[in-house]
Amino acid sequence: MKKILVTGCNGQLGHCIRELSGGIKELDFIFKSSSELDITSEIKMQEIFISENFDYCINCAAYTKVDLAENEQDKAFEINAEGVRILSEYCKKGKTILIHISTDFVFDGTKTSPYTENDIPKPINTYGKSKLKGELYINQILQEYFIIRTSWLYSEYGHNFLRTMLRISENKTEIDVVSDQFGTPTYAKDLAEIILSKIIIEENKKFGIYHFSNDGIASWYDFAKTIFEFSNKKISVNAIDSIAYPTSATRPLYSVLDKSKIKGCLHLNPLNWKNSLKRAILNSTFKLNT
Repeated sequence: MKKILVTGCNGQLGHCIRELSGGIKELDFIFKSSSELDITSEIKMQEIFISENFDYCINCAAYTKVDLAENEQDKAFEINAEGVRILSEYCKKGKTILIHISTDFVFDGTKTSPYTENDIPKPINTYGKSKLKGELYINQILQEYFIIRTSWLYSEYGHNFLRTMLRISENKTEIDVVSDQFGTPTYAKDLAEIILSKIIIEENKKFGIYHFSNDGIASWYDFAKTIFEFSNKKISVNAIDSIAYPTSATRPLYSVLDKSKIKGCLHLNPLNWKNSLKRAILNSTFKLNT
């Protein structure tokens, strides 16, 4: 039986993996929250890798506060880069295959066609820079790894755009949403499913960097409009430009990911983002207070 370590299990992807894990009897999971297992701690990492032999480590631990990262640069790099370095070193010692989650924000957003794995990263904010440095550490230390860059992740759990919009709709009748930033909303449960089924269960050995999101392209405005439509919320959405909604961190205007590689290597046919969004909203387990 394969043994799987999941770090950062209290995040939305970790929650989705835990939810799906109950139906997979051939895998033995050990879930660790960031408070239970600090990947930046050499001592904690040594303890767990000495006590257990893991076949895979799914690293969901990350600093994801994009705007706050501009004022907490040291913390962002400590978790997203140095923590990943330490984790990679222990995966190497333990002969553990690392599955690491990265981001579309490693790109600057100046392209007008989807980013491929061969495009040169050029992050424009601290979060993206810290995630890219983590990727570089993995590439330097390990040979057997999967780095999965994803975009606009949402789910029934944690802090994300879907849950924020639904909360706002309880108290407001009108909202302004940016319409000149384009990407692809990605349901975390879809990502969890491909990690478990297409990489681990199928014992895929085609290591490297992959891009995964749902299919299609949307702006944040499109995303918000569709959330309210599918959830039957009566709220007016006004399209605004990014310049009218200044944030601490600069965001790429276009960060759509090309999924040709992962579709071919893992034999995937991702759902359109609207279909997955409807699935998330209709999920009977959805609770805003989770």
